[in-house]
Amino acid sequence: MANIRVAVINASTVLTDEQVQAAVPALQTQVRRDFAPAWGIDADLSFVPCNAIPDPGLWWLTVLDDSDQAGALGYHDVTDEGLPLGKVFAKADLRYGSRWTVTASHELLEMLADPEVNLTVFVQQSDQGGRLYAYEVCDACEADELGYAIDGTLVSDFVYPAWFEPSRDPGSAKFDYANKVQAPGGYIGVFDVTAGVGWQQITAQGSAPKYRMRPQVGSRRERRRTLRDQWLRSLARGQPSKGAPQ
Repeated sequence: MANIRVAVINASTVLTDEQVQAAVPALQTQVRRDFAPAWGIDADLSFVPCNAIPDPGLWWLTVLDDSDQAGALGYHDVTDEGLPLGKVFAKADLRYGSRWTVTASHELLEMLADPEVNLTVFVQQSDQGGRLYAYEVCDACEADELGYAIDGTLVSDFVYPAWFEPSRDPGSAKFDYANKVQAPGGYIGVFDVTAGVGWQQITAQGSAPKYRMRPQVGSRRERRRTLRDQWLRSLARGQPSKGAPQ
């Protein structure tokens, strides 16, 4: 049994309990077979049907409709016990032709790698400045076409620790599970410690950061930009938020 236990909760109106439950075995296989050997982090997953209450002590991966729903529910940054929470917006995925299972895999792995949304890699570029890179393990390879199938369920590719090592030369190490990434760099959140403009996005290696004022509601990027004492707790079945955790 793993130390981390994650409840996969269906709170969506566009997916049935059967559809969400059917994806859980593939997510479990990815965590245990693929992710844990690379990152040293394992978890036990369990399914929670719509309107059911998860057991205490579990992290949550909640399947919602869209980010508007997340906003209406109080932005929900952590569980009702103050534990890590990931959100999947299935209706938005279906609207844009994306696979919700890839998003679920993406959010699950990033929650496991950085549960408090506060880990970064610091690269000091000179004696006068440097950058903090967000520890997001799926952003660089998040596209559906870069994913891979487990028993017919498409899941997200993810990078290995070597991807966060800027001294690595192209082809010098394994940078991601599916061998789609050939070198460090690509889409990632970055904070220039001397610029004073907050979190930005780099979309390709060597490209200029692009500042975005309003990240998607409910996203990890929004939480990374939100002061920790402003994070809100969730309730299991979509009741209004309790307010900020103490």
